[in-house]
Amino acid sequence: MVQLSEKLDLPTSEELPCSDDTPVDNEEQNYIPNFLLFLLAFIWPDRQDWFWAVDMAVYHTTGVSTLVPVVPDGFLSLGVERRKNNGSRSSYVVWEENNVVPILVLEIVSRSYGGEYDRKMNIYSRLGVLYYVVYNPEYWQRDRQQPFVVYRLVNGEYVPQIGEPFWMPEIGLGIGRAIASLGGIWREVLCWYDENGTRYQTAEELVERYRQRFGDLPESDN
Repeated sequence: MVQLSEKLDLPTSEELPCSDDTPVDNEEQNYIPNFLLFLLAFIWPDRQDWFWAVDMAVYHTTGVSTLVPVVPDGFLSLGVERRKNNGSRSSYVVWEENNVVPILVLEIVSRSYGGEYDRKMNIYSRLGVLYYVVYNPEYWQRDRQQPFVVYRLVNGEYVPQIGEPFWMPEIGLGIGRAIASLGGIWREVLCWYDENGTRYQTAEELVERYRQRFGDLPESDN
């Protein structure tokens, strides 16, 4: 069978830039997606069929050019290798991933408006991203939006969903906001939840719970 990349003479990942070099203008744009990544690795330690990326270019065939990527703050793909050919990806090239598009995309609104409610929304709907999450904790009043919204693609259009945390059966996770103590600092973060609406805790939180109940952890023999 002739591959799509061969039919369209598409470039390879080695030939494509890994991002659009747009700098972030607030801490959350890097912190929140990375927090979700490390938490996901803790929840799915034995699964190798998922990939979560932070600020990585996604190249696809549904835009104006295959050379122009879209760069989400974070995204999740299922049914792909966690580590491509036992290595790392420099970008996510849909035609090199058996045409598996991200099932969830996260955008965090910053001081400089990035088209999260129009331009990028249109790109992700054309691409076929099932869940589009917009986190806007600081500028939601400016943008006349909600601080946190999960959109689901229905007949080619994004429809805002009700409920938080919001359960996503196709992923087997819920997502929502939470106040957590991380490194001794209390802050609002996005977290993963189970089907019962219980938040998955970090390793740091679990250790602290253990200490509160049983005292310090036993020392290792090593």
